[in-house]
Amino acid sequence: MKPIKLRDAHQEFSKFLKEKNHSNSTVVAYGKDIDQLVTFLEEIQKNHVHEVTKEDIEAFLAKMSKKGYTPKSISRKINSTRTFYRFLKINEYVTDDPSLLVAHPTYQLAPPRILNPTEYRALRDAARNDMRMYAVIELLLQTGIRIGELASLRLSDIKTDSLRVAPFEKHEERTVPLNRRAKEALNNYLKIRPSVTEDTVFITKSGKPFLIRNIRTAIERYFRLAEIKDAKVNDLRHTFVAHHLKHGVSLIILSKVLGHKRLSTTERYLQYVSDRGKESSVLTEL
Repeated sequence: MKPIKLRDAHQEFSKFLKEKNHSNSTVVAYGKDIDQLVTFLEEIQKNHVHEVTKEDIEAFLAKMSKKGYTPKSISRKINSTRTFYRFLKINEYVTDDPSLLVAHPTYQLAPPRILNPTEYRALRDAARNDMRMYAVIELLLQTGIRIGELASLRLSDIKTDSLRVAPFEKHEERTVPLNRRAKEALNNYLKIRPSVTEDTVFITKSGKPFLIRNIRTAIERYFRLAEIKDAKVNDLRHTFVAHHLKHGVSLIILSKVLGHKRLSTTERYLQYVSDRGKESSVLTEL
């Protein structure tokens, strides 16, 4: 075992995540969780990683709970801590992993927010005069790709009837079909897209990549303009899934289009679809 201070271990861990090509959002999320843990441990006079016990981690989580963190957030912090300790063990900074002895809190996942046809049509109408955002919304709704995948799209990824979705956050490369609505919205945007050397599909007026956080903010603005309550960007993906399950699209086909690693992830949506249509292999427009 190689003794190391908590702060030094935290820095090494952050460097490790970046070297493994984790997304910036993942690095930031893990970094914040572990920074909170390290700060708490220093407050109770624990300065080296090998000094930390199961009870110390539980005390940290209890403090987070008192601060108002939800059971889901607490569970995420446990996962971050376990990832941190896996890194510590691999590098021989510790021999035991106290995080494995900490139990996850029980909580019930809220059902996905699925937009009804009136809502997603209102969202379209709200963005109709903004060709870039109209294309963003249409692609998310008609293809089910993740917002991070959309932000990473390159001009060379656009094919005649499909999109190449590059590997993203440990998700493998895949091909996603483009229907008529998606192609029309994308082509209309490309006609007015600034002519710059940057090959990211969605860019700002100055020619820089349209960042995930800015895409999210813009979509949330259009949700408000369309008077759609309690909706978030990921709900466009949820809506895509529910629509195609309702129309009987094969779970296997849908899972591949969505880039789900396990079929069970797609199957979970079945409980939110009341009437499933006749088995089909055809993706339809929303």
